[in-house]
Amino acid sequence: MGKTAVVIGATGLVGRALVDQLVGMASIDRVVTLTRCPAPHSAAKVDNHQVDFDHLEASENLFKADFLFSCLGSTLKQAGSLQAQRKVDLDYQLCAAKLALKQGVCHYLLVSSSGANAKSKSAYLAMKGELESKVKALPFSCISIFRPSLLLGEREEFRLAETLATYCLPILARVPGLKRYRPIRGSEVAQKMAQVSQLDNTGVIEYSLEAVFV
Repeated sequence: MGKTAVVIGATGLVGRALVDQLVGMASIDRVVTLTRCPAPHSAAKVDNHQVDFDHLEASENLFKADFLFSCLGSTLKQAGSLQAQRKVDLDYQLCAAKLALKQGVCHYLLVSSSGANAKSKSAYLAMKGELESKVKALPFSCISIFRPSLLLGEREEFRLAETLATYCLPILARVPGLKRYRPIRGSEVAQKMAQVSQLDNTGVIEYSLEAVFV
């Protein structure tokens, strides 16, 4: 019998590519995407639900699955304030993880960030590090954390800083000790997440850029 995967952040760079990866996997019978706005998919096995992330508990039954893929994320510009960004990048994701655990999900897969550290001076990296620490404390059978650097690919909105970094980071990444900051395509991260979901792992496993995305 095939398995069910839930994806939050399914309209983002990694999330879109991940849904396509999961659709092509024979071991996955159903892909549930939870989005703020309708996000239909051409594949029959994709079941999209529009949910209110501020009241995610009302959609708890939708988290009944084998996997939860958490690709949700925002930028300070998109969110409008650090507090609003924290709500998306930390609060929503932690709530989703807890609901998935209650519904019997065994494997939780999270897209974090290279340099994530709860003690970082960067508000963004501290946020990512705090989320990692909190989800690691949840008793999933397996937690897989992916830490890519700058994500490359076609986005719905233009991001000037990321466009400039696309040209600069590949050069800087040649410097010893900076390899983990080289850019990577969102589709590569999605492919790795899909592959890892098929492994018979347990415990917390962290996938850093320099270790696996080469």
